[in-house]
Amino acid sequence: MKESIWLISEFIDFWHDLLLDISRELGLGLSDTELHFWIIGILGLVGLLFVDVLFHALAKVSITAISFLFSLAIVIIFVFALEIQQKISGSGNMQFSDAMAGLLGFLAFCLVYFLIRGVVEMIKRRKAND
Repeated sequence: MKESIWLISEFIDFWHDLLLDISRELGLGLSDTELHFWIIGILGLVGLLFVDVLFHALAKVSITAISFLFSLAIVIIFVFALEIQQKISGSGNMQFSDAMAGLLGFLAFCLVYFLIRGVVEMIKRRKAND
């Protein structure tokens, strides 16, 4: 088990450092907190989309609220696991602000998704009423 945890930690460290390096090379200069915002936000949104599709297929009923809550729970677990991993491996600072940035990234990307989805639903309803 310990070897598995270290392997996962090394994998995450590799990607974390690579993304920070790419950010610098592209002139973005993202801080660790900003990187967490973008990566956790995007991964969280991908998780939400996967869970949403799966639950809709299984239930044949709109359960987006349940999908959101389930995804949020996963993102919270992932964010804090990432912070703990950084503390254990010494690859970054274990900071509450990083965790919050990741959660805010997820919420921001979900807000955009829900807004787009709402607009699409309104357009569908208008077309159906015409």
